[in-house]
Amino acid sequence: MARRGVPALALVSGDAGAGKTAFVEALVDRLAAAGWTCAVGRVPEYEGAPAAWPWTQLAADLPGPAEPAAPATGEFAAGGSVAGGLSGAPVPGGVSAEPGGGAAADAPGGDEPAVARYRLHRIAGIRLGAAARRGPVLVALDDLHRADEDTLDLLTALFTGPEPVTGPVLAVGTYRATGITPALTGALARLARTEPVRVYLGGLAEAETAELVRTVAGPADPDTVRALHRRSGGNPFFVRELARLLAVEGAAALDTVPAGVRDVIRHRLAQLPESTRTVLRRAAVLGRDLDADVLAALVGEEAMLEAVDRAAQAGFLTADGTRFGHILVRDTLYTDLSAPRRARWHAAVGAVLERLRPDDVAALAHHFGQAPGPDAATRAARYATAAAERAELRCHPHEAARLWQQAVAAHDRAGGHDVRGRLAAVIGWGRDLAVTGHLDRTRGLRAEAVATVERLADPGLTADVLAAFDVPAVWTSNDDEELSRRIVAAAEAALAVLPADQAARRGRLLCTLALELRGDTGDRGRRAAAEAEEIARRLGDPALLAFALNARFMHAFDRAGLAPERARIGAELVDLAARHGLVTFEVLGHLIALQAHCARADLAAADAHAAAADRLAARYELPLVGVFTAWYAALRLAIAGRRTEAEAAYRAAAVRLDAGQMPGMAAGLLPFALLCLRLSTGDDLGPALADATAAGPYAPWVRPLALLAAGRRDEAASALRSLPESPHDLLREARLCVAARAALALDDRATMARLHAALRPAADELAGAGSGVLTAGPVARHLADLATALA
Repeated sequence: MARRGVPALALVSGDAGAGKTAFVEALVDRLAAAGWTCAVGRVPEYEGAPAAWPWTQLAADLPGPAEPAAPATGEFAAGGSVAGGLSGAPVPGGVSAEPGGGAAADAPGGDEPAVARYRLHRIAGIRLGAAARRGPVLVALDDLHRADEDTLDLLTALFTGPEPVTGPVLAVGTYRATGITPALTGALARLARTEPVRVYLGGLAEAETAELVRTVAGPADPDTVRALHRRSGGNPFFVRELARLLAVEGAAALDTVPAGVRDVIRHRLAQLPESTRTVLRRAAVLGRDLDADVLAALVGEEAMLEAVDRAAQAGFLTADGTRFGHILVRDTLYTDLSAPRRARWHAAVGAVLERLRPDDVAALAHHFGQAPGPDAATRAARYATAAAERAELRCHPHEAARLWQQAVAAHDRAGGHDVRGRLAAVIGWGRDLAVTGHLDRTRGLRAEAVATVERLADPGLTADVLAAFDVPAVWTSNDDEELSRRIVAAAEAALAVLPADQAARRGRLLCTLALELRGDTGDRGRRAAAEAEEIARRLGDPALLAFALNARFMHAFDRAGLAPERARIGAELVDLAARHGLVTFEVLGHLIALQAHCARADLAAADAHAAAADRLAARYELPLVGVFTAWYAALRLAIAGRRTEAEAAYRAAAVRLDAGQMPGMAAGLLPFALLCLRLSTGDDLGPALADATAAGPYAPWVRPLALLAAGRRDEAASALRSLPESPHDLLREARLCVAARAALALDDRATMARLHAALRPAADELAGAGSGVLTAGPVARHLADLATALA
């Protein structure tokens, strides 16, 4: 396919030692001789390497469109800033969201993580495409079973993203079949739609085993080859190790050495001088690759050179002495070290790196993270923080989250004395988990951060911490009401003492306060949003204005019939965000507009906004957007009166709505949507009322109808009279219409009159459709029934 000018992907798997790397090396040699541009990236087989390191290696072999030099950052293009730091705004922007928008559009470092990640992926495709226009290109990624999520994300984006690579590009990925991680499982699933060529490297046949033995140890008799093949299972690495043993000790050794490949490695290592084995053990702490300068500093120049020569001659290192010949050799040496020795040797490596490689913060974080004692833990925290910030700058949120977590753990091992440093790490960890879609874990970290700032009583720090976790929000129910109450209290306390000259901070804190008060029936949230909007417009801060418009949207429900106001908010958000590269707020604007137009039954406009949100979500990898548009698709069927299809679509959408990610939306939504569906179509409500308790927060409005269906009229009347005021949220009109059906059935004139007055401003709307997820039918129909009953 690549020869025909079409991108192709091949996935090569096998057990450890099956020859995956040798396969790639042979393919590179063959295609390079045929005139292909070949680039190889090897996933580091140890912790402490920078995120997406294989792509750094690939970039060095792939000249750009204009010049051959590798990018300054060591990746496909220079990195840039993303949201971060205790004082950073939670909703930064400042870059064009559109490809082709000038120089900024070709740099991955835009402030908003989704934009930065998209640009990085796009630049990778541009670099590969430019190389492919000069001739066919081979890109090989070795050992994907050890790859970080950012490496895998970039690979999948090149083949399944919104702007996939074009031209004669052959990508080959290898991975160990018995070591597939959850991240690799997800990547393989995403790549399956490209129908990659799959190659499994099994064991060698007996004749092939004989040929390999002959190459390593000379001719062997058939019985010896047969025994060696049976013992190794044809695994090429095991065959080679046994053949080396055969060459040195003869066939009798095959009967005396234990059966496992690691036992064979240990037996062969034992033939080396003790001084050489010691140097190899020290080298194993560094990883698979040998840093000669660091190793020499640890053991001495001559000892290092002598050991490397002997180990290379024995086949434990590559011929040039720069890395272990196989990861199994390194792992055997490393795992045989006692835990105390490993820890102290890691500390020694860290000390040498501080002197020789002070900028290698990821490696320093790794080695000090494995070292003993509070001093090492303090250093590990410092370097993990620096490495996490660097990963964010280079648009690697998965790796950044891992490093922030590492920093938090290091702070804890150090005794937790650096409270602010640990708080910064908690915030960073939560921020990157939110970027990668782990909202449930983000909530836990936010609660921890709030508890910390409550103790510190620093209003400026409180403002930054409370705002740091906020992301654009379209649903009007909180996910954790208790946490929201704590945040509101902390925000009010900070606002009371925040200096007047810190307007931007005050604006962000007011936005946070308003968002946490979503659905509230008082006016504090609305006033906070209005003040934040005034500050943002006065400062001319587009990111803060987008945040303030989100807050204002959350309080555009103080009466029924406000869909036109929300439509205006959505339109302004789309325009503002598109002009300033605030992609997540642009998506929010489209979702708000979708809801508002759906409320007014302008389905063509709603469809256009849904499609725009989906396009942005696909381009910038925003998976949660699909949850909302899936519910909207079910709503479209409900509006069309196709009840059976709508019910199936609602159930499918509910599966996508992970209650752990958005419990404020998920709680009771499916049962309430199915009840409203039957109200809108005029079908029997019985099946939807069978378990009113499943309606969660909607249960008080469902209960009167459920009691009526059970023949408990007096209880139904009491339940109707004790209804609380509806939250001021997206489903206000739907709740009122459900209550209206019960009032009509009970002939409760006082309640009917109250509901008629409350619903009258929404007379030209579809009840509940302003949520974008459900409808109880036209409000006008419910008003007409109420008016008739009241006449």
